[in-house]
Amino acid sequence: MSLRQPTEKAESLIEALPYLQAFRGKTFLIKMGGSAMEDPELVRKVMRDIVFLEVAGINPIIVHGGGKAISAAMKQAGLEAEFIGGFRRTSDAAIDIVERVLSNEINPGIVSMIREFGGKATGIPGTEIFLGEKMRVLDEAGNPADLGRVGEVVGCQPAMMNEAHLASIVPVISPLAKELATGRALNINADLAAAALAKELRVTKLVYLSDVPGLMRDPADPETLIQSVDRKQADGLLADGTISGGMIPKIRSALDALNAGVRKVHFIDGRLPHALLLEIFTQSGIGTEVTR
Repeated sequence: MSLRQPTEKAESLIEALPYLQAFRGKTFLIKMGGSAMEDPELVRKVMRDIVFLEVAGINPIIVHGGGKAISAAMKQAGLEAEFIGGFRRTSDAAIDIVERVLSNEINPGIVSMIREFGGKATGIPGTEIFLGEKMRVLDEAGNPADLGRVGEVVGCQPAMMNEAHLASIVPVISPLAKELATGRALNINADLAAAALAKELRVTKLVYLSDVPGLMRDPADPETLIQSVDRKQADGLLADGTISGGMIPKIRSALDALNAGVRKVHFIDGRLPHALLLEIFTQSGIGTEVTR
């Protein structure tokens, strides 16, 4: 065997050293979503990388989505998925399905994978973390629309999550909130839930892990990936239309988190092997970073 390959591996470890030193004891919030969550093998690989973070002395928190699985479960129950302004309309019957899929299927599955790789994790229903109120949006005609049991986060209760961190356990949190007025569950957009918690904790990094490479000047061309922007540049990309579609709420929530004290936000493609580690522990990174 050539000495080149082992030497390259050693050089990779040395490249990671200053980042390991800088981030030890820091908190990273990782939001998992998109089609990257549909392939169990991809999710397993991400969980292995998260266990690496835990062993390296970093405190990871996971907020996960589950849109595709929820849509499939609703279809099986004879309920048609309806979206208004990009948000899933959630009836009383639908919220029961949302809770079941998130709390009984997706969340325990992620926890199990982390434990499989020797890590420690615990599932926490979002209703134990997030306080919410019903969201009000406008339809395409500009009229008020009823989204049912869809909410926005108005406060966080991090006690259970803090207990997990003190015990070196990774909290895995679902995107649900407890409605202030009734105590009942509200369906929360996972991007917005992650940003709200990142703001509350002022985490070192907020990482959006999905199925796109990051911010691109041309969404159809991965070669136009924008590796780094600051808040002012991101505002400009929103204003000139470079950032469009589903990336708009992600970037706005990222900027909101940065304005509240989060140090850095990353957008990376969870379909790429070790994307999380490459973005955090190498100089060049692999996705888009948004800085203050």
